[in-house]
Amino acid sequence: MKTATGIQIVVVMLLWASCFPLVTIGIEYAPHLTFAAMRATIAGVALLILALVMGQHFPRRLSTWSKISAVGIGSTSLGFFGMFHAAEFVSPGIATVIASTQPLLAALLARIVLKERLGHWSYFGLALGFVGIAAVASPEMLGSKTYVQGIAYIILAALGVTVGNVAMKSLADDVDALMGMGLQLLVGSVPLAFLAYFTEDIYSVQWSGEFVSSLVALSLFGTALVFWLWFSALKKTALSRANAFSFLVPVFGLTIAAIFFGETIGMIQAAGIALTLSGVSLVLGSRETT
Repeated sequence: MKTATGIQIVVVMLLWASCFPLVTIGIEYAPHLTFAAMRATIAGVALLILALVMGQHFPRRLSTWSKISAVGIGSTSLGFFGMFHAAEFVSPGIATVIASTQPLLAALLARIVLKERLGHWSYFGLALGFVGIAAVASPEMLGSKTYVQGIAYIILAALGVTVGNVAMKSLADDVDALMGMGLQLLVGSVPLAFLAYFTEDIYSVQWSGEFVSSLVALSLFGTALVFWLWFSALKKTALSRANAFSFLVPVFGLTIAAIFFGETIGMIQAAGIALTLSGVSLVLGSRETT
């Protein structure tokens, strides 16, 4: 992997880590799915405009549109649905730790769906990672049903991103980054907008300066820029190698949460974080060598 690509992926991880804190700020002023749909729509329109200005063309093949739809439903619809609902129940730092288990889910999905062979260390890493998740969640889980609900939403989001990443990698050679990511965001925004319209009061948004700032930052930097950078990186490197950088997401996320939200981590949760990151390391390391 070239140094420039590595730096590009590090920036992606930093931007991803900032998403949960920004969502946590924004949901105080807007219904969850309404906020999510606005985020996806603004980001998608921004990328699509740039793509058209740069002379990129809409895809013509049905197979390409199928892949774009898979990315949109996975990464955007399911990913945003889980993320925005989870932000109500789980602190930003812990959320980034659990969300960073996406490589574990990717390895498990590859084994079940693609029949990809996993080594002994991968199985051990999967077990270690999920034990770590339980440890991270345990201090609050025993006394709060809503916390368990929040964890479930994060896992749903991670699963959606996993499916989206697999589809995104297969899409990498079929479409330009700006066009592909702009379209998948707009496709993914449709189910979110539909659910928001029928389940929420979409006119109850409080357009405060804090909300507008979080929406703009989340849409343009935490979504449009991050999807473009990530998709561009996947054109140049394997998904498993890019996923290895997911270790940085909880590090960045916990740092941001500690600085801006005063979030603290207990001993059990710290041990769980270490187990989770070790599990991800074993899975990715084993998949690289098998």
